[in-house]
Amino acid sequence: MSDILTIRRPDDWHVHLRDGPMLDAVAVYTARQFARAIIMPNLIPPVTTSAAASAYRDRIMAALPEDSDFTPLMTAYLTDTIDADDLASGHDEGIFTAAKLYPAGATTNSDSGVTDVANIHGVLARMEAIGMPLLIHGEVTDNEVDIFDREAVFIEQILEPLTRDFPALKIVFEHITTADAVEFVKAAGANIAATITPHHCVINRNAIFEGGVRPHAYCLPVAKREQHRLAVRAAAVSGSPKFFLGTDTAPHARGDKESSCGCAGIFNAPYALESYAAIFDAEGALDNFEGFASEHGPRFYGLPLNEGSITLRRAALEIPDIMPIEGTELVPFQAGETLGWTLD
Repeated sequence: MSDILTIRRPDDWHVHLRDGPMLDAVAVYTARQFARAIIMPNLIPPVTTSAAASAYRDRIMAALPEDSDFTPLMTAYLTDTIDADDLASGHDEGIFTAAKLYPAGATTNSDSGVTDVANIHGVLARMEAIGMPLLIHGEVTDNEVDIFDREAVFIEQILEPLTRDFPALKIVFEHITTADAVEFVKAAGANIAATITPHHCVINRNAIFEGGVRPHAYCLPVAKREQHRLAVRAAAVSGSPKFFLGTDTAPHARGDKESSCGCAGIFNAPYALESYAAIFDAEGALDNFEGFASEHGPRFYGLPLNEGSITLRRAALEIPDIMPIEGTELVPFQAGETLGWTLD
């Protein structure tokens, strides 16, 4: 068993960097591990135009050291009235890599999202024609649907019809959490893929209630039953090119998490690769780690593989309980635990 794991430099295909002081505090954690990252557009106000995306990209680069070679890949926040011409020209000019579908009200800062997919059929047809990927937060928002069933219902009511209406549209089903999603992606064509987070491979819904309410285990989509965690974990380590790395790191100040109405989101960026390596190691699948982390994503997006490499070593890594940043604190994923791999 090797104690050193060297892989092609990886990418993160789902990142929340926030804005302002939080962006300044957290961007470096993603940039130190990954060459590129798909940047989520759910700011306030959301990133709905190519001009806003370009300005946000500039703020991200300003938050990093001058010698950083990190590349943020920007996304458009789809609304019922988004300008299809601006979206298409932004993609053509290299400003937008993809567009993000948030069902209105599904998660953090999604109130401006799409109220009915039928409202953006013209935009989706345009995206299909130009080869622009659609990234989907796959949950229905009907309060009559149990929160633990919302991903499965989304597949049945929205995603399956959407793939029939737009059979050539490239779709990334983001941060999948259920066996239903795994099976849907596996059965779909080569234009359908999914990202998998470290936390949905590690925790099930019991983690949210272990010894009391655990706000730092609360995310959206919420963690599901153990059978679903095992299915998602098996997909991640399987070697299938349909599944690739997307942390969905989503920082919130400790006080905003530990409140009467705590925010959804898990901050896993500081030790993301170490978390994933521990998962693949435990499953005896380290040979598949490079594909998941460094190859499947760029090939799906039609981007070149990265040059260079990173190395992880088998060594104890203690995750701190708290990570202080200017004016507040963040609690990282797996706080207080010890992982078996460390980034060299």
